[in-house]
Amino acid sequence: MEILTDIDLRPMTTLGLPGRARYFCRAENTQTVIQALDWASGEGVRVLILGGGSNCVLTQDFDGLVIQIAIQGRQIQGDRLLFGAGEDWDGAVRYAIDEGFSGLECLALIPGSVGAAPVQNIGAYGVELCQLEPCVQVWDRQHRVLAWIDSEDAGYGYRDSVFKADLDRYVIVQVSLRVSRQAPVMPRYPDLQAELVGVAALTAAAVADAVTRVRQRKLPDPARLGNAGSFFKNPVVDAELAQKLAEQEPNMPQFGQANGVKLSAGWLIDQCGFKGHRVGDVGVSESHALVLVHYGEGSGQDLMALARSIQRSVFERFGVQLEPEPRVI
Repeated sequence: MEILTDIDLRPMTTLGLPGRARYFCRAENTQTVIQALDWASGEGVRVLILGGGSNCVLTQDFDGLVIQIAIQGRQIQGDRLLFGAGEDWDGAVRYAIDEGFSGLECLALIPGSVGAAPVQNIGAYGVELCQLEPCVQVWDRQHRVLAWIDSEDAGYGYRDSVFKADLDRYVIVQVSLRVSRQAPVMPRYPDLQAELVGVAALTAAAVADAVTRVRQRKLPDPARLGNAGSFFKNPVVDAELAQKLAEQEPNMPQFGQANGVKLSAGWLIDQCGFKGHRVGDVGVSESHALVLVHYGEGSGQDLMALARSIQRSVFERFGVQLEPEPRVI
């Protein structure tokens, strides 16, 4: 185990915002994770677990230990695939496809690591991670044991899980996902269906390629323009408010859910005129109103000020409160 000091975190996050770690450890195996946590406990310093850095907003330096999870590994276990938490998520999707499996293809090109996927219960184009029945191996800091948490015990919800609710307790080290050898079904999203017109055979690779093309058109590449993907969750409102909004805005997209009606956060933001809006070195993507971007010389405080301005405008016009998706540090 190696503990480094005063480390620049900008290259380790997709937003590229300024921020330094007082202490830093890159953990390539579970034992190093445990040792680093024990070291932090002995030193009395806080801990921040970092994966691919695609789901955090740095607003200041971190006066504690940042542990970057870099655990690798890919293994086929019957109808399940086992991944180290530090594996790149899109790489995991492509691995599954190359090995002849389907199930992950609609989640192609989502930035971040495999270990971060269960925390957010990532989802796209009608598929959420929880549908793959993830079984997650964690280091339980409270009981100091390695444990497996099944899908039914993980509290999955819309961009939510027990891992997110109790960030200081669980450190994910491995993730097992259920996959299939069957051909995928045709996605119900029109933009994906349009991409697949003329495809001779509907394969997982064809769907993943279509998803990738659509995402590349809509979302900026973090390697070229700092961003964390979708910055706000799509809000879920009660039926009464949804009906009122539908009467006011007949073209508003609405999607029925078991717990209410889901609205499109991107549509709400776009209606408030924020698409392409720039303040200093932060702004809103010109191609997708749900994506906040960093042009290179801004700060986390700048980005969050813009986020709050968007929240105020959406609430004043629609009475809907938007909730940020990434973790604010």
